[in-house]
Amino acid sequence: MAKRKKRPVIGLTLDAEPPGGYSKLPWYAIRENYCGAVARAGGLAIVLPHEPERAGEYLDLIDGLIVTGGAFDVDPALFGAKTRHPKVTTKGRRTAFELAITKGALKRDMPVLGICGGEQLLGVVLGGTLIQHIPDEVDDALAHEQPNPRTEPGHHVSVVADTLLHRIVGTTTLPVNSAHHQAIKSVPKRIRVNALAPDGVIEGIEDPRRRFCLGVQWHPEYAISKGDERILTAFVGAAGGR
Repeated sequence: MAKRKKRPVIGLTLDAEPPGGYSKLPWYAIRENYCGAVARAGGLAIVLPHEPERAGEYLDLIDGLIVTGGAFDVDPALFGAKTRHPKVTTKGRRTAFELAITKGALKRDMPVLGICGGEQLLGVVLGGTLIQHIPDEVDDALAHEQPNPRTEPGHHVSVVADTLLHRIVGTTTLPVNSAHHQAIKSVPKRIRVNALAPDGVIEGIEDPRRRFCLGVQWHPEYAISKGDERILTAFVGAAGGR
């Protein structure tokens, strides 16, 4: 009997919540559609507790890393900011773990996909900076925290030609959902911006020197478009060596 081909194992970072709601003790959380999107793309999803000192051991178990989003922010001190906007909310241990495992994955040239806040963290790891609060830094900004449901588009992005993202989605315009108050502000020259909102806010980045290193500001796990599905399929394919 032919041996069944192993599915790529995809690690997803968890969110962390204080006591209350689900449990009287601190608890982890992840939306089901993150794991479902990985499964539909052909991967085997596992979730990653916040243990920075064990990041290397977790990396030994997985073939690709998804840094998920969440209702919190990267500490501005991590990208050299001297001030901190009042709207900034941090989760120190989660960020410490995501920094450790993302740096480790990049060192191994393991495929990495950053989603929403995960794209922002990836941008910081790659040497970039962040807009701390879009309404205060971007003139005539869109509603990047869209009022309509996340299962619907909030706006469109322009996809930059001759980028990994463009090769994946096969289009120059993509409808996306939007649930963020921060965004990438600047990145080093070696890092490519691959998507922009109509107001000029950076919506995607990539590192062309690596096998697969992609960040998107929206949530492709919702599968708003065929392009979203192609992002997950390409990522899982890269994790499987395709």
